[in-house]
Amino acid sequence: MMEQFLDTYIERMRLSYPGFPPSTAHEIASAFLAFKFGIYANAVRECTHALSLIPDSAPDAALKKALSIVRANAQDRDNSQVTADLAVAFSPEERKFTAINLTQDKIEDPGTYELDNAIILVYVVALITSADDEEALEEHRRLIVRLLTDYKKALGLE
Repeated sequence: MMEQFLDTYIERMRLSYPGFPPSTAHEIASAFLAFKFGIYANAVRECTHALSLIPDSAPDAALKKALSIVRANAQDRDNSQVTADLAVAFSPEERKFTAINLTQDKIEDPGTYELDNAIILVYVVALITSADDEEALEEHRRLIVRLLTDYKKALGLE
């Protein structure tokens, strides 16, 4: 069920993120992979570099926010702080580009909720736009499905 949810989200995001130059798309993929592998100093660097390459538009504002959330959390983890950083969060306008949209009363841990949405968005945009990284990213699909599964009940999909 959550596989289908992810596929539907990927197709929806294809319209908003038709493509980036290969180097930009690779930076986005590298940011996701560095964070996923716990190489937080690299994740901070990759996010910062990707942020400088992405143009300004409504969908790109959401992607930039996602990269900023991942970067803030990577910085914290690199400094041995493990609580999710709430200083950076999606705006109501940017929420239409996130995979998981819950009402406030259904959000158990706001920091984790923001980070999960950020990770999923960065992953999906990288998957859509970076052909060079597609194989490496596909290997992490189960992680994304697991993240989504954590919200299955809150989304009313059980």
